[in-house]
Amino acid sequence: MSANSYLIDTHCHLHDREFFTAEQAEAMLERAHAVNVQKVICIGTNPADSLQACNFANAHKNVFWTYGIHPEYAGSFESCEADMLTSSGQLVAIGEIGLDYHYDSFSRTAQLQLFEQMLQLALNHNLPVSLHIRNAFDDAYAVLDNFPQIKGVIHSFTGSKKDLKKALARDFYIGVNGLVTYTTPPIPPLGRILLETDAPFLTPVPFRGTMNEPSYVREVATYLSEKLGVAETNLMEQTTKNARKIFQIQC
Repeated sequence: MSANSYLIDTHCHLHDREFFTAEQAEAMLERAHAVNVQKVICIGTNPADSLQACNFANAHKNVFWTYGIHPEYAGSFESCEADMLTSSGQLVAIGEIGLDYHYDSFSRTAQLQLFEQMLQLALNHNLPVSLHIRNAFDDAYAVLDNFPQIKGVIHSFTGSKKDLKKALARDFYIGVNGLVTYTTPPIPPLGRILLETDAPFLTPVPFRGTMNEPSYVREVATYLSEKLGVAETNLMEQTTKNARKIFQIQC
């Protein structure tokens, strides 16, 4: 059996008590393991939320975490540094970070400044990034081109085929989640796909209308295997291999 014969939910918010009680989170982890989703990455969106993700990961062997400040919080914090960045071996990335031009209330100037600071933080700690880019691909790529050493994933990719081509040219992985089961985003080659849920958001068919959870990454895998004409076992092994490589998950 391959060392990659399991699934990883590379982007969820299971630690966030705004969405899940502690009991719900534990039950969801059990359901995930029951369908061979053996590992999850909890994504930080601001310093306090990242600390919650850190604590949750430290309490669970197969849970990892990221430190991030989402673009919606641009201008809200004096510093991007955090003591917790050296407090846990379960830290796998800086994110989610990026640019979101969907809402006019988010200052673009502040977002760009924060994005650059967070990319530098990733470089300082030799970590990949988990990017949130929404309606802002041109500006995001312009910033990323100033940080050619940065690697990572564009989470929940919603760009065009042209945007996808540019991401792949920059050697980024692409996060694919439940959106693919009810919209038509461009699908990257298998060697560049990371599976994710973004739980509790973006619940895939056939569970639309309910709260998303890590076990549903299996639905994304099943859908993609049919869409790409690839055996589900092969898709599972390759996407897990991708995730382990970019996030340096050893086992």
